[in-house]
Amino acid sequence: MVFKRLEKERQGHSLTTVVKNRLLRHVCRWGAVVTLVLWISLVALSIGSAAGLAQERSTAAQDPGTGSLNGQVKAITGQGQTDVLSGIEVTLSGAPLGASRSTVTDEDGHFQFMQLPAGTYSLGASPEGFRPSVTTVTLGQGQAALQDVVLQINSSVQGMEVHGDASDISTESTETNAALSDLELNSLPLAEQKFTDALSLTPGVVRTPEGKLNFNGQSESEGILLINSTENVDPVTGSFTISVPIDVIESMVVHDAPDTAEYGGFSGGLTQIETRPPLDTWNYRVHDFLPGFRGKNGVLRGIADFTPRVAFGGPLIKGKLNFTEEFTWEVRNQPVRGLPWPYNETRTRSVTSFTQFQVILSSHHLVDININAFPLRRRFADIDTLVPQTASSNYNQNGVSVGISDSYQWNSGALLNTVVRYTRFISDAEGQGVADMLITPEGWGGNFFNSWSRTGDEVEVRPAFQFPIKTWHGQHELKIGEDISRRSYVGSSVSRPIELLREDGSIAEQIGFEGAGSLHGAASEAAEFIEDHWKLDAHVALDLGARLATQSIGRGAAFGPHAAIAYSPWQDGKTVIRAGAGLFYGHVPLLAADFTDNPARMVSFFDPSGALVGAPILLRNAYLASGPGAAAEFVKSNPGTSPRTFNAHLEVQQELRRNLSIRLSYLESQTQHLFTLNPLIDSSAGNSLLGLASDGTSHYRQFEVTVHARPVERSELNVSYVWSRGRGDLNTLSDLFVPFEQPVIRPNVTGVLSSDVPHRVVTWGLFPLPWKLTFSPVVDVHSGLPFSEVDVFQNYLGVPNSLRYPTYFSLDVRVYREFALRVPFLGRSANRKLRFGIYSLDVTNHQNPHDVYNEVASPIFGRFAGFDRRLDGFVIDFLN
Repeated sequence: MVFKRLEKERQGHSLTTVVKNRLLRHVCRWGAVVTLVLWISLVALSIGSAAGLAQERSTAAQDPGTGSLNGQVKAITGQGQTDVLSGIEVTLSGAPLGASRSTVTDEDGHFQFMQLPAGTYSLGASPEGFRPSVTTVTLGQGQAALQDVVLQINSSVQGMEVHGDASDISTESTETNAALSDLELNSLPLAEQKFTDALSLTPGVVRTPEGKLNFNGQSESEGILLINSTENVDPVTGSFTISVPIDVIESMVVHDAPDTAEYGGFSGGLTQIETRPPLDTWNYRVHDFLPGFRGKNGVLRGIADFTPRVAFGGPLIKGKLNFTEEFTWEVRNQPVRGLPWPYNETRTRSVTSFTQFQVILSSHHLVDININAFPLRRRFADIDTLVPQTASSNYNQNGVSVGISDSYQWNSGALLNTVVRYTRFISDAEGQGVADMLITPEGWGGNFFNSWSRTGDEVEVRPAFQFPIKTWHGQHELKIGEDISRRSYVGSSVSRPIELLREDGSIAEQIGFEGAGSLHGAASEAAEFIEDHWKLDAHVALDLGARLATQSIGRGAAFGPHAAIAYSPWQDGKTVIRAGAGLFYGHVPLLAADFTDNPARMVSFFDPSGALVGAPILLRNAYLASGPGAAAEFVKSNPGTSPRTFNAHLEVQQELRRNLSIRLSYLESQTQHLFTLNPLIDSSAGNSLLGLASDGTSHYRQFEVTVHARPVERSELNVSYVWSRGRGDLNTLSDLFVPFEQPVIRPNVTGVLSSDVPHRVVTWGLFPLPWKLTFSPVVDVHSGLPFSEVDVFQNYLGVPNSLRYPTYFSLDVRVYREFALRVPFLGRSANRKLRFGIYSLDVTNHQNPHDVYNEVASPIFGRFAGFDRRLDGFVIDFLN
């Protein structure tokens, strides 16, 4: 998918022509009208659509003493629904038969065996790309039994697609999650065509004005991102800064309440991405190959963005070795409203290369290799209305991540998968100069105070063994495994003075720094897990498991049990109740492993005349034993604990009619032992500290109602309402040090979390229009994010985070059509396509603010700034 941005400055114009600008504005207005009309039409369609016709089954005559066996073959999708599979061979064997029998499912996935004597049988299917399924069925004299065959995609053959019609809600999955497929990722209007843009489409994920992602009330640094089952984050901070090209993603799942013991190392959210394996036929895709220009007052002012993406691959050795390469080059000049042009842009230059190889050793043995390189340079990375370019920080990163997955499956269905990943992540940040940093009631001045560099490494080895399906009071899918990792880094941190100024320009506080800031840290973790998916019958499934982790600088024994159930109370299977609870333990952040070696702060206070008030106060960096008021514990490398989260959820999912379902869910998450910072000033005793403690908490509640519908063929509609409440400590380590260290560290308090959004409605869909057009809208409406009043020392006034931004509203649309492409000398082919269309972000030009003047001494206190504006462009893709 391609986004061609035509930058529209406040007083500027696009650099095509005035006529094209007017035409584009009319097209976008038309898009808004179509959106409204389409919503009304879809509601009418969903209300008036008839229920699916009942499937007629054959009733061939048989002997009264014999029985029959009927059922469907189904596959589980990422949306918690089932797809029926046609053309699948099903085999029935057993002593009463002598020789086994086979049949093939019809177009609705049905199979039938007739004239069966009483006895015990084995019903099985083992199509390519799925785990073999074997079910024991006992027939009485003359009994007509119903038994479905449920298949799961083989994790060693990740490229298999499941085709069919969603028929009912499944009890196979006991957990709540939000999933996006490759089709949705490549069709929805995303601002920068990155997977991080799509994360905020899921109900429990909120992006703050600073651009940080928050999962269930906690920042992404407390969560974890898994790529093909292994961690793929910055080893030092845990941030999702390693780019994964959207073209290689097959599915992305955000787990609201993970009901699995297989994964650990997170106290916030769990996000899983599975990449698309290389194909065995040559293919290519070209996206965004034309630059978008920017203009000012009708004059060309360079490139707004140029983000070409090329993906190609195929068999290097037919049937033995397949290959895929995805290459992205990004040039992006992102304007910030509220700063004067041309000093109002964040400038990003990056290259991402994702290379995959799949070695087919046999039909049972696959080896997958992926290599991801992600250099990036971003100038003026954190500018906003209150932070001009001169006071901002530059950010650079480089590195590589290499993963190897070896999968072997026995004929019994047992599967051994071993994954090894190595990541090297090199990053640094620096200000625009060496001048002292200034903090005034109207924003920042001078140069940013802190520069740092880090080189981080992470190695993870994860073997897992899936046993063959066992039968004992139902079916058991037992899995055991080991997860061993080591993270380490070396780096430096250098800080320069900071001055806090009053409105009249007099100095109120000065912050100096002492110490070399030579940093290093390491953490090792070994965990064992066991998990059993126990399907008692067609109506009840249980997930039971536990994980035991040993952390070198955290907990000596972190035991995390979990249990979950899925129950369908009625025979039609249209209602499923899910519930579960579990304990999860996060990593110790490496920033905490060597915290005491950061430069120490020296604080001086001044009266309005400029006279020093008291002696300067040195805040020594120290670990605290148990929070504020405890004695300092000078342990340089062993915090002794790690964050712990208890999650519990309850969900009811109801199929209202075919292709229309509703889900009601409640989630509660309580996290303890978060790392927090607190300045403890004792001027009389001279024993002042900047203490790092593991006493932080976070409490998040969420109630969600989601409607999922397929109103017409090739369409999808997802509408979610979310009520949530997030409370916790505001001085967490990740909030104060990621991505950049905060200049002022105020006393820690407990209150409304910065990502708290009491009410939110998020809607997205894909719909076919006349003339073979595809229409994909995204609507996001939510309560304004919270902010606080502060004084000249940046301390809270009143209740922290008691004020809010205006209600956020955004409507983004995309309309495109695919054309068969004729290539010279190759002729016309249905597999070669040109995708052409338009898009518009913030169609209504709602102008959501990102910034606010929150210092009470400012003459413009309470004014909002940094407003969004509509962005329009074209979609041009070449696909094969």
